[in-house]
Amino acid sequence: MKVMKFGGSSVKAADRITQVKDIVASSLESTSRLVVVVSALGGVTDHLLNTAKKAASGDESYKEEIDELYYRHRSTAEELLKGDAKKAFNNYLKEKNTNLSNVLQGIYLTHEVSPRLYDFVASYGEVMSSFLIASYMKQELKEVAHADSRKLIRTNSNFMNAKVDFEITNQQIADELATVSGVTVMGGFVSSNEEGVTTTLGRGGSDYTAAIVAAALGAEEIEIWTDVDGVMTTDPRKVKKAFSIPNMTFAEAMEMSHFGAKVLHPPTVQPALRAGIPIRIRNTFNPSFPGTLIGGPVISKDSAPVKGVASINEIALLNIQGSGLYGVTGFAGRLFTALAQHRVNIILITQASSEHSICFAVDPKQAEAAKSAIEEAFQFELKAGTIDEVSIERDLSVVAIIGSQMKNAIGVSGTAFQALARNGINIRAIAQGSSELNISAVVGKSDASRAMRALHDAFFLSDRRSIHVFLLGTGLIGSTLLEQIKQQGAFLSDHKSLEVNLMGVSNSRKMLIQEGGIALDNWTDALDAEGVKADLGGFIDKMKAMNLPNTVFVDCTASAAPISHYKDVLAASISISAANKIANSSALADYEAYQQIIKRTGASFGYETNVGAGLPVLSTLKDLLQSGDQILKIEAVLSGSLSYIFNDFNGERPFSEIVKEAQEKGFTEPDPRDDLSGKDVARKVLILSREIGKPLEFEDIEIENILPESCLNAKTVPAFYHALAANDAQFTEMQQKAAQSGKVLRFLATITPDKSSVSLKAVSSDDPFYGLSGSDNMIVFTTARYKERPLVVKGPGAGADVTAAGVFAELISMVN
Repeated sequence: MKVMKFGGSSVKAADRITQVKDIVASSLESTSRLVVVVSALGGVTDHLLNTAKKAASGDESYKEEIDELYYRHRSTAEELLKGDAKKAFNNYLKEKNTNLSNVLQGIYLTHEVSPRLYDFVASYGEVMSSFLIASYMKQELKEVAHADSRKLIRTNSNFMNAKVDFEITNQQIADELATVSGVTVMGGFVSSNEEGVTTTLGRGGSDYTAAIVAAALGAEEIEIWTDVDGVMTTDPRKVKKAFSIPNMTFAEAMEMSHFGAKVLHPPTVQPALRAGIPIRIRNTFNPSFPGTLIGGPVISKDSAPVKGVASINEIALLNIQGSGLYGVTGFAGRLFTALAQHRVNIILITQASSEHSICFAVDPKQAEAAKSAIEEAFQFELKAGTIDEVSIERDLSVVAIIGSQMKNAIGVSGTAFQALARNGINIRAIAQGSSELNISAVVGKSDASRAMRALHDAFFLSDRRSIHVFLLGTGLIGSTLLEQIKQQGAFLSDHKSLEVNLMGVSNSRKMLIQEGGIALDNWTDALDAEGVKADLGGFIDKMKAMNLPNTVFVDCTASAAPISHYKDVLAASISISAANKIANSSALADYEAYQQIIKRTGASFGYETNVGAGLPVLSTLKDLLQSGDQILKIEAVLSGSLSYIFNDFNGERPFSEIVKEAQEKGFTEPDPRDDLSGKDVARKVLILSREIGKPLEFEDIEIENILPESCLNAKTVPAFYHALAANDAQFTEMQQKAAQSGKVLRFLATITPDKSSVSLKAVSSDDPFYGLSGSDNMIVFTTARYKERPLVVKGPGAGADVTAAGVFAELISMVN
């Protein structure tokens, strides 16, 4: 036989009760005996207790609440019952409603509600729902009976949380139900004492009823029907990728429940646990789903070591330390006795092996009481200074990984702590029992959701990785990046188990952030239709508040506005990929501050495209330095626009004509002087110089000015071109002079230990830069290892495609 329990959400209304009947009918196909335990209709118990409070406070509106409850049950019966069944129920409802009204009238007159009366009022929900559902099932199914739980479950008189007398209860259940076939419907939660006075079983009382009955009758299984697909790997409200756990032990279920998983209330399943009866959690609204089996066949040692990730949302951490703890016998005993005497519940305990400190977590509401208890118990040690003042740290949470097989797996704690560290989450305290059933960590409350997501990804999605992208700038580079991610998305998912999720996008006009992510095939339409007015500070605040693991802030603008937020973003352990080169070419103090923040938080700061667009310039340089090589000299063509101009300047056409052509092809800035001034190249030189350890400011870079004063002073771009054409002869002369020596002109950056500079040079045919063509960039590293034959990196140095590809590659390297 089997016991089935249906919670309030499962019997909330007539259509749901019909669904319950269908589930019961389906179960009868595989068993001939069922006990169906039902809760009150959804929300009724809270409604009843609120009504009692109103009556006790002298609020006459309690009468309206009674009427509302009456008509709710009557209207539900109208939808379900017919003929004599409906008439019998309505008579029963009137009788019970009169009794309830009389009791509440007494409460109203005395302005007092005792625990005994609370139990009477609270029991009304299960008394009515069980009679209603039994009546309906008698009408629709064969062999259905109703049992009054108050006549079966005997308790003491500890009203509102009565203790069961199992000897009498088991005998009464056996006498009443052992030989009954078909379906027996009874209410959960309610019981009675030896005088027949109604009592209730407290929190989780309906689950408790099911477990009591199952143990008394030797049931094969208990099914708890609720509104979720079993026990979830973690809280789905915090981690969208949570899923149902197929099976788990009682101990694992108890741990999950302790941490707030609304699955089972630990004390209520003790009868089933003692009798060895498995419990299955199932979903009334998805009855075909098998749910979670708790306490079934022995779980293999090869099963997943971690079954769930749980949390306690808010705790306070108290710390006691001082020389007076070291080697003192009985100190911990005195401490915990003092706390127990003040009824302080301890959530977590940890002690350093040095015996210099003990810290423990409590409910924040009990923190001051705990501190007072300690100060009272150790007043002499505090006065003598052998114990420091007790400190309280608030705004903390506990996150935990749970699993009975952790003890058989190596590296579980390492994986957990690495996941937290990778997401910049600081651990305040750690606790693990010798059973290794639970590893708990205390983290900042603001980090708790991100910690849960990081741990869930590490243990349940370890074969899959995800990046959460917040993109600033939807111009040519930004939009090209999103197109590349869209085109490559299926490959990354199928072959690299990597998902790149666009969570937020903003330009100078509008911004859009969606918790479920933004579809890449219509992000422009979504931004136009659903976006709100752009607010850079608000965009970043929302990104931080979402607290997603592996978040990357991508700056594809050329604006100085985002730069002021970089430190704040990195400090929040959010990585940055910047196509914007302003940050790293600004003040040295800022550059150094970024490096210090990423060391502290573990966030990544990528700016590969600042120097060579899609070319691996900075990554190559970092590999050389990290492997111990010594940089002797770096020479480079670092401007795709200047590369195009001077590669094509062979004396056949005027210099001004080639510059104009480069602008028309999109290689230069709208004002070509931004390129020809050499300042853009100088910024890249500054970044490279800083990467090899040279503490330079922009003013320290030597820049050769190749433009005549008349070009620099021109007030408009057309005026600039007019002045440049007037000076074509000067540039032709430079080109011809180089050609006569078998050389060509190249705009080169040079970095040595002594100097960093930008200048126009004539290079000979044996020089690596001689053969450059198009808009290619080239970087030549001369190092202690690459001295005779320098290391060369060469390729396109400009263009949206290659720059976006550089950012894309950087995103992937960050999650790797």
